[in-house]
Amino acid sequence: MGLDKRWEGYRSFSYLRPGVDYRAFELAPELDRVPPAPVPLTPEEEARAERLERELILISLHEHVGVFPADIARTPDYVREGRMATAFEGLAASAWDAVFDNLMDGIGAIHSRHGWQWEDVLHDLGMRLCDLAHQDFVVPALRVHDIRRAHAEGRVAWVASLEGAAMIENDLDRIEILHGFGVRAMGIAYSEANALGSGLKEPRDGGLTVFGRRAVERMNRVGMLIDCSHCGDRTTLDTIACSERPVVLSHIGARALWDSNRLAPDEVLEACAASGGVIGIEAAPHTTLTPEHRRHDLEAFMAHFEYVKARVGIDHVAFGPDTLYGDHVGLHHTYAANLSLDESRRGAEAGEGPAAFDEVPYVEGIENPTEGSHNIVRWLVKHGYGDEDIAKVMGGNVLRVLEAVWA
Repeated sequence: MGLDKRWEGYRSFSYLRPGVDYRAFELAPELDRVPPAPVPLTPEEEARAERLERELILISLHEHVGVFPADIARTPDYVREGRMATAFEGLAASAWDAVFDNLMDGIGAIHSRHGWQWEDVLHDLGMRLCDLAHQDFVVPALRVHDIRRAHAEGRVAWVASLEGAAMIENDLDRIEILHGFGVRAMGIAYSEANALGSGLKEPRDGGLTVFGRRAVERMNRVGMLIDCSHCGDRTTLDTIACSERPVVLSHIGARALWDSNRLAPDEVLEACAASGGVIGIEAAPHTTLTPEHRRHDLEAFMAHFEYVKARVGIDHVAFGPDTLYGDHVGLHHTYAANLSLDESRRGAEAGEGPAAFDEVPYVEGIENPTEGSHNIVRWLVKHGYGDEDIAKVMGGNVLRVLEAVWA
């Protein structure tokens, strides 16, 4: 039931008085912020794409379903308030049945006085859960059953995810506390090193630490999905070897196509697949490029999908577009020094990293979670993928991993 959503018009924090109970910001439009670019289909293909969206369980392994300010330069002030609106309208117009929503990717902590504080994480998580508790269209997913039920009932299953584990510091019990608050996926490191291991920005990757190994064991026992998208290669390989359950790369691409630390080499892709895990293809601006596609768009993104599929097999590929509602390119400029893309940009300018690319104002064809949900299915239909393979990459592969991990 990916198309027949039961949204009844609820907007974030509408139980309060804007400007009285909290500081209000003008937010970006959730729909049609930029001109839509649907993949063109024949009438027969249109009917098939719509049927698949209704029948299949569609899961995005990595998104940001918060709504950012219309004036992206106001994001630092917006983030300081600690009150991120959820894109209920955008999700209602999407085909996703479940989204892994990454609440804190380091941006919130940039403006904290103390960095990645435990209290900051609990604040952001609690605020989002309070907002969700005032409606029943976007529902927290704690088990695989919740995802299946959301699909059957025309709702969206919301999976709380964290991109890095720095906030647990040296306290393994915090993994259980996060799980108790509903967090079901967490990265080992968000680009920079922490007590668990090295991020992809580090010049020397020391691999998974002794404490990191204990954290992996605890995450396995608790039933929390482990993500290594922002880890260094050695740390990722160590994590995969250490984990008794499948590990994911929720939002990434192939370094063989574009030489950036933000993407994974074949060795890492193959190890992830061998663990039983899945690789979600990334679409954040200026990530999944290729020498033939230096202007980032849907075709560049899908070139990485096809490469990874050919390398590890159809059973180990999914989609984690890593999109949001607002000016994603502007957001990267605002926080350039704190995001992984900054290293790629400096390398390109120095002639040492990825080749030069054409900067785009947005990624055409997959600008936000709504557009991406439809266009990925449309692209697969247009390129002759069978129903069974589309079912796998659009959600079936993720469900298989979750059955193995969340159980």
